[in-house]
Amino acid sequence: MFSSHESCVVRLQQGQSQEPQVYYVSEHKLIAGNPKQTIWIEYESADREFCAGVWASEVGEWKVHYTEQEYCCILEGISVLTDENGNAQEFSANMEFIVPRGFVGTWRVVEPTRKRFVIHEKAATPSP
Repeated sequence: MFSSHESCVVRLQQGQSQEPQVYYVSEHKLIAGNPKQTIWIEYESADREFCAGVWASEVGEWKVHYTEQEYCCILEGISVLTDENGNAQEFSANMEFIVPRGFVGTWRVVEPTRKRFVIHEKAATPSP
């Protein structure tokens, strides 16, 4: 993963990161399919609270519960995010959106999807 000094500008270049991480959705989250997912981390801050990269997924659907905030830009494919109240939004190439911390619902990949992402995950605060 690329990390850098806080005072340096980091250019993101797809494919210039370390080896991609390949994984499958965990069984307890899976709703449909068995989508292989791949992630290329292009930047990660020293404190590991902020990262950016590219993610890809095969067709499938799974439950999501965001503890992070995420900016997404769909590069290709079609995905549908549905909140816990049943409100669905479809996203396709060149569409940008934010998934807020606390979002609960499902992510369905209708056509194989690739997205650029930027994530901010608050560090856990130690218990007193």
